[in-house]
Amino acid sequence: MNLNELLKEKGMTKYRLARLSGVPHSTLNNICSGQAHIEKCSAETLYKLARVLHVTIEDLIADAMKEAPAQNMIPFELFKSNVCHRVKDIGDIPFIIETLESDEIRNYYQQKQYPQAFYLLAMVDYLSRENDLPLCSAYNDMRKQKLAVPVYPDSVLVVAKVMGNDSVKEDSLKHSIPEFRNFNIAESEVRRVI
Repeated sequence: MNLNELLKEKGMTKYRLARLSGVPHSTLNNICSGQAHIEKCSAETLYKLARVLHVTIEDLIADAMKEAPAQNMIPFELFKSNVCHRVKDIGDIPFIIETLESDEIRNYYQQKQYPQAFYLLAMVDYLSRENDLPLCSAYNDMRKQKLAVPVYPDSVLVVAKVMGNDSVKEDSLKHSIPEFRNFNIAESEVRRVI
């Protein structure tokens, strides 16, 4: 659903969205007229719009992503940030329910976006453990897999490069949250997002 359709569905004007979100009215005009591409907007802009419209960032850019998925795939760091912000905004249990009901995990997996699929599954598994909930058995086939090459946060990659020492990456994976480490994803903090 594009931004024009979302505004119509929510009964909201561009002016009101600009006022509530803090995104400039001119930016919204450019997006709605096609002069600017929403998938090229900053994470901050997408986050502000999604929060006010009560949708996910993925919902905002879904139409654009369908047109050319490989070209428009958002960077993994941005994806992770979006997921963590979503958990922070709506809470653990609603996030688990929303993710499982939408079958986003399986959708990413079928699109061969394995880091995204495994990150979401790891987040659901982690939040389930934190809240003493049973694991959803629908993804047991995926839990037997992991990424062939570990995925590290950009910050860890930069430190390893600057220091010329890959032990930083090894330590990062070693100290990761177990549910993420199971998929070969180095993730140690999902709660403190800005």
